[in-house]
Amino acid sequence: MPSPSNAGAPAINPAAPAVQRMASVDAYRGLVMLLMMAEVLSLRRVSEALPDSAFWRFLSFHQSHVEWVGCSLHDLIQPSFSFLVGVALPFSIAGRMAKGMKFSALLRSAIKRSLILIFLGVFLRSLGSTQTYFTFEDTLSQIGLGYTFLFLLGFRSWKVQLGALIVILVAYWAAFALYPLPGPDFDYSAAGVTADWEHNLKGFAAHWNKNTNFAWAFDKWFLNLFPRESPFYFNRGGYSTLSFIPTLGTMILGLFAGNILRLNLTAKERIKRFVSIGLGLFVLSAIFHFAGINPVVKRIWTPAWTLFSGGWCFLLLAAFYAVIDVANYRKWAFFLLVVGMNSIAAYVLADGFSGFINRTLHVHLGQNFDKVFGDPYASLVSGALVLFIEWRILYWMYKRKIFLKI
Repeated sequence: MPSPSNAGAPAINPAAPAVQRMASVDAYRGLVMLLMMAEVLSLRRVSEALPDSAFWRFLSFHQSHVEWVGCSLHDLIQPSFSFLVGVALPFSIAGRMAKGMKFSALLRSAIKRSLILIFLGVFLRSLGSTQTYFTFEDTLSQIGLGYTFLFLLGFRSWKVQLGALIVILVAYWAAFALYPLPGPDFDYSAAGVTADWEHNLKGFAAHWNKNTNFAWAFDKWFLNLFPRESPFYFNRGGYSTLSFIPTLGTMILGLFAGNILRLNLTAKERIKRFVSIGLGLFVLSAIFHFAGINPVVKRIWTPAWTLFSGGWCFLLLAAFYAVIDVANYRKWAFFLLVVGMNSIAAYVLADGFSGFINRTLHVHLGQNFDKVFGDPYASLVSGALVLFIEWRILYWMYKRKIFLKI
């Protein structure tokens, strides 16, 4: 493999003009993290307590993952976070190279970051367990598994990056398509599903059904290589380790967006490119989905999902860029910027400490403090207070310029 310095048309040019940190990217990241943190509001509980309310049913749907095929707002959190890793990479590498860092030092840093992300994800998934719970479907672990590959692609031309994206998606599609479908004697109970599950796909698309696919078979082998309290048979949500491969595809799409932001283009040209790419990805995903070639399924991150969610990511980035960096409407986004500029801290707070904060509030404010508006809204009251406390912690860190970085 030739060194990046002579690879030809490198995507990241350290001699290019420096670009200031883009508030639109931080605000978009802030929205993503805020949606994740807002899980403490438990809107599903409110909806279940008020079953006749279409309003709460709508909000509950968009704070939950769809069962299999399709998309909710909540389903866009992980792809957006992964996409933004790719967006930020060209800025990060160019900034470090401008300070004199060599490729070898940058590579060591990327490998270190990958390992920290992988094991931080394992650690967060192990909280409350009696031993380390080795699982790699956590967002941070998924990003970590692909990050070093993304870093290496960052030094290549856009043609190489596009080629890598195509190879990743086609190879991942082929692995599922070639894996045999369950036979008549298949024990569905051992895979945590039923043969007549309402979300099962038919025909060729059945290759992407829950816990009867290639990624599930891989995890039955791979995850049982680690010490476990009990053998791994299936993931209840259908998530898998190998989703990091198409997740890398999502990060590559973000890399394209980051390079567009660094190109010497007018704001109008950047927005036009973002919108065009976003709409193009929608069209491609729709063709694959409705033609029965590949369904849009987030839980196993199908190639069609990579394209569909990538389309949303480009359009959302275009909207944030147009409003914040171009039209310069920034004051409204301060609440998001506080979260987005400290995304790792926000992730750890949401994933590791929300429950602790909630229990502490109940200890000190009384077990029934959250029922001030009645039982149906209890989770909304306690969750809103937890969310406020977490944001205040991030604001305190922001004011003191304390930013957790990996």
